[in-house]
Amino acid sequence: MNPTDPPLAGVRVADFSRVLAGPLASMMLADFGADVIKIERPSGDDTRHWVPPVDRHGAGTYFSSVNRNKRSVVCDLATEKGIAEARAIASEADVVIENFRPGVMEKFGLDYESLSADRPELVYCSITGFGTGSGAQLPGYDLLVQAVGGLMSITGSPESEPSKVGVALVDVLTGQNAVIGILAALRSRENSGRGQRVEVNLMSSLLSGLVNQASSTLATGASPQRMGNAHPSIAPYETMTTADSPLAVAVGTDKQFAALVNALGVPDLAEDKKFLNNAARVANRVELKEVLEAEFSTRPAAEWADMLTAKGVPAGKVNSVGEALQLAEGLELKPVVEIPDHASGRTSQQVANPIRLSETPAQYRLLPPLLGEHAGATFPSTEGPDST
Repeated sequence: MNPTDPPLAGVRVADFSRVLAGPLASMMLADFGADVIKIERPSGDDTRHWVPPVDRHGAGTYFSSVNRNKRSVVCDLATEKGIAEARAIASEADVVIENFRPGVMEKFGLDYESLSADRPELVYCSITGFGTGSGAQLPGYDLLVQAVGGLMSITGSPESEPSKVGVALVDVLTGQNAVIGILAALRSRENSGRGQRVEVNLMSSLLSGLVNQASSTLATGASPQRMGNAHPSIAPYETMTTADSPLAVAVGTDKQFAALVNALGVPDLAEDKKFLNNAARVANRVELKEVLEAEFSTRPAAEWADMLTAKGVPAGKVNSVGEALQLAEGLELKPVVEIPDHASGRTSQQVANPIRLSETPAQYRLLPPLLGEHAGATFPSTEGPDST
């Protein structure tokens, strides 16, 4: 294998997953060279129909966001032919990803036990909503998990109702955990020659993602409450009202606080006992915010952001998604890639893979596939370093 080949070249993934967590995981693997075969039912992945919005070619942007670099094959698991086709693909795979409810894949002989009996080197990743125990049959929808998993209880202002995050964050966390588990299992296989089952679920992924909020609950026995954009342990670390739009201020040290109040023209606040250190500022956060906003209200957010950034104070206006992409472009982060398909003339703009490798970077080879676009394609045995 050439040292500059993609790191997952030769790894084949049979992806039976739908919607977001599983497709995100398989796309991340595909970006680094894995050959991902997306196995779809005749109607296709649910997200193909979640429109609008659509791109310039009429494709749903939800589906496109997590399905580049894959080949699409339709297997109707309601028929013996479709099941046989799916088994044939899975039997040649290094990795299988699925997010059906527990018990569904067993009906088709596509479960881990059935497939690994003939292919012990198989890495098999199951993604569920609430695991395989007493919650096995509960529906795993991101909104539901945000609610019952505690995230909504700490999102929003104290006066508002609990709020979901503006993106399916639990699915994203779970998809990333799936990637980590799959890569760890592939690495283990290099030593043992054997694959294993990887299990991730939305509920556990969310609880892990609650980090300090969950840790605080375990330590104190008290669940945190909604604080809007404020932070339970740091102040000032929230949005401030300015002359035109909100400004995020993320002061994490006493030095940064001194720089902030100097820039605002109220340097004496840094010596005030009520604000002398972070603990004091947290205890007096309401009064502190009132004093700071009296100064912030005199200028627009963008002007304050430039001024404070120049003085080493973390601050920025609250951007729209479009403005955020423009900012990333201006910071030379190269946030967007455009994938062409010269045969059809189609193109797709995509948010770039966030992982940067100096020698074997992510590659963008294939547009999100049309349903069944690769029907009839042959899938020869992989010959990569992880195949046995």
